[in-house]
Amino acid sequence: MMRNGPSLSVAVRKADGEIIALVGPWKSCFGPGLTERRWLRGFPVLVDTLVNGVKALNLSAAIAAEAEGQEIKGWHLALTLLAAIGLALLIFVVVPHLLTVGLNFLSISGDMDGLSFHLWDGALKFAMFLGYIAVISLVPDIARVFAYHGAEHKSISAYENREDPLTPGAAAGYSRLHPRCGTTFLLFVLGISILLHALTVPALLYFWTPESALRKHALIIFLKLLLMLPVSALAYEAIRSAARIKNPLFGFVMRAPGLALQLLTTREPDYRQLEVALVALREALGEDAEVRVSTAPYTRRDLYAAREKTADPEAL
Repeated sequence: MMRNGPSLSVAVRKADGEIIALVGPWKSCFGPGLTERRWLRGFPVLVDTLVNGVKALNLSAAIAAEAEGQEIKGWHLALTLLAAIGLALLIFVVVPHLLTVGLNFLSISGDMDGLSFHLWDGALKFAMFLGYIAVISLVPDIARVFAYHGAEHKSISAYENREDPLTPGAAAGYSRLHPRCGTTFLLFVLGISILLHALTVPALLYFWTPESALRKHALIIFLKLLLMLPVSALAYEAIRSAARIKNPLFGFVMRAPGLALQLLTTREPDYRQLEVALVALREALGEDAEVRVSTAPYTRRDLYAAREKTADPEAL
């Protein structure tokens, strides 16, 4: 899946080898008022990416399985998104907090009004995140998704370096790591959340602390969930700023952690996966591409309709 401004493209290879490109508009749940406003766009962009991503995965899975009539409905999609977001918040917000509370009972971490508690909470959160990535990467289907992730990065890097004509062979020579990546975004989210929690939680408890321990912990967990809005906003601006840093040393320091994490979330793609990535890139760029993208033959479909058109691989 690739996005270029208002355009969205999804490329998938069927079991018989045919490549299908699904092309349509990028649909937003919030509109341009929020998704284009700096310091506010992080959370709306995150939600829009989840919504469009789940839709794209559903359509591509249906095509790959040749079962397009089984597409899930809108309310199914909403339930899937809510369940995914709820599970993520449970694993990466609630569980680390409760584990840190346990460490406090064992006199390993401090109480919530001190820095020690939030450092342990952040360390557990980060460890669970890395463990989660490591475990799911052992699943063959997920490993294949990570290879397509690497193909996406290689294709974009080749385009940004104006490789003309852009072919799978040309894209293969570039790194599978890219500074503007959702993986890096998640890393920034974790880091910024640790800092904000360490600042805001003690401040809140300084001015008001519930008498009941249960209410106290419920209040802090609610605050952490609420802070996801500013955390995602700051993380989005941080990753965009880090990608634009010109100073080699400072730029390396800012980008290195995210690139290192991508060693887990990407795999080296094969030639056929690069072919699929270039089809998605070509359709996302449209007719205004500054570089000629040479692709294998593929069939173009409207993302939200059943219209089909066979694309000439040398037309762009």
